[in-house]
Amino acid sequence: MNKEAPLSIAERDFILNALREDVRLDGREADQFRPLTVSFGDEYGHVKVQLGKTSLIVRISSEVSKPRDDRPFDGIFTIALELTAMGSPAWDNGRQGDLETYVTNVLDRVVRHSNALDTESLCILKGVSCWSVRADVHITDYDGNIVDAACIGVMAGLQHFRRPDAVVKDGQVIVYGLDERVPVPLNITHKPLSITFHTFDEGKRVILDATRKEEQAAEADVVIGMNGAGDVCYLSKFSGSPVEAMVFVSKTTVALNQVKEINGIIDKALQTDLAKRSKNGLAEESRAENYR
Repeated sequence: MNKEAPLSIAERDFILNALREDVRLDGREADQFRPLTVSFGDEYGHVKVQLGKTSLIVRISSEVSKPRDDRPFDGIFTIALELTAMGSPAWDNGRQGDLETYVTNVLDRVVRHSNALDTESLCILKGVSCWSVRADVHITDYDGNIVDAACIGVMAGLQHFRRPDAVVKDGQVIVYGLDERVPVPLNITHKPLSITFHTFDEGKRVILDATRKEEQAAEADVVIGMNGAGDVCYLSKFSGSPVEAMVFVSKTTVALNQVKEINGIIDKALQTDLAKRSKNGLAEESRAENYR
């Protein structure tokens, strides 16, 4: 249940009138992202994302499991997100709302359904055992655009994560500890991200990376999921007023440039973490090449 108080008419009119003058409350341009910071913890797959005042933590974990009966050659990949009162007083602990369902669905479509993670590489023994990889997303502070922030965190976490090495001997799966063998990076096939726009004034004004108040004042949202090569893997207009098709077309270039920029920030953070681990003698464990 969302207990957040709606914007007053005066606040809504102020935001809209400012946008008509090409002014946003925080001084950004219409197609400008808020400052983004991506950092990693000591544990593999532990990521903190700070997008403006929106912050979240993503933790990637893995365990040996049984493959699904209809996909005996595939591992399992799931994304779990829960909105709690830690992120916003408007959210109730343990009660799933529309926003939680929506964000989880977008993450699932952009990342999992686009095969960003090669699940076949997670298979250990056909139909018997595989790796089950899970991404847990925890919102610690909410000031708008948790879709893009969460997607950034999940993709950064997958690239940073290392699973234990495992072999099959005499039909038995043997999993080695991180101190016994070098952990294995996940096989990432491409790096898709979601880019969210919001429309105002009957679709005449479109802004990128809306804050919470801008989201409340918006008429509709448009989400474009794509990778750095320009391949579109997801398009959505979840709710609100109708949006002209040309909005999708005109904003794909903006989305592509933003995806490239964000992936550059993630790559830089990964290199910084690699350098940090190299100083501690963990360079071999931190190699970013995919095992294919």
